[in-house]
Parts: sequence; structure tokens; C-alpha cells
Amino acid sequence: MTLLAVENLTVTFPSRQGPQSVVRNVSFTLGRERLGIVGESGSGKSQTGRALLGLTPTSGLATADRMEFDGIDLRAASPAQWRKLRGARMSMVMQDPKFSLNPVMTIGRQLAEAARRVASGSADARDRAVAMLEAVQIRDPARVMAAYPHELSGGMGQRAMIAMMLITEPDLLIADEPTSALDVTVQIEVLRILDDLVTSRGMGLIFISHDLQLVSSFCDRVLVMYAGRVVEELRAADLAQAQHPYTRGLMGCLPRIDGDQRPLPTLQRDEAWAR
Repeated sequence: MTLLAVENLTVTFPSRQGPQSVVRNVSFTLGRERLGIVGESGSGKSQTGRALLGLTPTSGLATADRMEFDGIDLRAASPAQWRKLRGARMSMVMQDPKFSLNPVMTIGRQLAEAARRVASGSADARDRAVAMLEAVQIRDPARVMAAYPHELSGGMGQRAMIAMMLITEPDLLIADEPTSALDVTVQIEVLRILDDLVTSRGMGLIFISHDLQLVSSFCDRVLVMYAGRVVEELRAADLAQAQHPYTRGLMGCLPRIDGDQRPLPTLQRDEAWAR
């Protein structure tokens, strides 16, 4: 079953040289699965995710021939429809919690605000918030509930953000580098939670990451982006056998602990990749 269908998504921003497209003619479908999007910084991964939730900055313009979520045409969605979709059915874990969490609200208040969408009352919302903090391995959830974002470390802030986005058990989750600030043990636990939501509830997951090895082991399919466009799509398990020279170059630049690589590998680019 297709949960999300995107055809020729383009995101454009103004510049001194004229309109610049940071996402160009991106097309893909998403079922109840884990879709990875990889590429270097600036390749258009995050802007693609933001456009799917109608979060393109006002200075930009997102257009598409088709952008449909569970039968809903997102291109024509009204503000009221977006309010019903975001948070409840579609969520996004932002890359940096410092810029995503409200600095003047406690973590508990922000979590409870999200939980009220699915909770039966204030007490139930608080219980759900505490349980989700425990699920992402926050050891003292009562203290974190009373804390403000600036009182948390980067890793704890990231876990609180993940808990907030998962608390409503959305149908579609866009995770933008969700494990980048986490240590390995917490990373495994967060991935387990995401995997459980995909397999048991049928959630669709778009997993944006720089970690090619993580994507190859966790995701079902992979989109490789370069200069705003998709240059290759393949099964995650086949990432090591990628055909496009950009994907092979990214794989070749991964650090290795065995052997002495000298000189260090560099990515040789071709202008044709961006066309």
C-alpha cells in the first residue's frame, strides 16, 4: 500500500543570481516501510523532508506534479487540514533540538501538549510523556519533565525531541539525522522503537542520514541525493553494490579501522551528476 506519493518535487529559493532550486524533480513513493535518504550536506535531503510537511520557509517555493499522503492532496491542503495532519498523522524529528524545542517551556509541558492529541485527559497525557521518555532511555524522566531545553545536554535534548514526535504514534515520520547526537546504546534503542512502529503499526518512515552503514542495515530502500536531485535508488541491502559513481564515491570515503589508507580517499565529482 502506498502511503506517500511524490512526483517532480522542486523547492526553489531566491538569490542574487535569480531563483535557485535546492530540490529538483524528486520523485518517489513510500509504503509502510523504512526509506533512507542519503547524501552530503546541502544535497537537499532536509528541504525535501520539510516540503512534505508544508514547512518550506516563506521565502521559498515548493511545487510538485503530485504530492499525496494517504489519498490527501498535500498541494491543496488548507491550514486547517495541515493542523490535523501535522503531529497527529505526520511528524518530523528535526536535526538540532536547540532550534526545535521551545526554550521558554519545560520539556514536560511540550511533551504533554503533543500527547493531548491522543490522551484521554491531563493525567493520561503526563503518564504518556513519562513513559515515552523512559522508552528513549532517559533515566530520570521526572527531572527532565521539569527541565527547560537549555538545561539538557545535546543527546538528551535529541531524545526528548524524538519522544515528542513519537508520542502520537504517527502514520508518517520524517527523521532528519535522529541519532546523530546519541551514543551507540541509545541509538540502538531509538532505532528499535522506530522499527517497532514500522513493523507493528505500519508506520512509514523517511530516515535522513549521513551514516551510510546505518542506513544500509536499518532501511529497506535508499534514495541517494546529489545537488538537489536523486541520482540513484536501490535496496538498502545492495548499497555496497551501487552503480552510480557518486554513491560508490561516498562508500569509498567511509573510514576503516583495518589497514592504513594513504592517501585518504576523496570524492571525484562530475558536473554531469548535477544536471
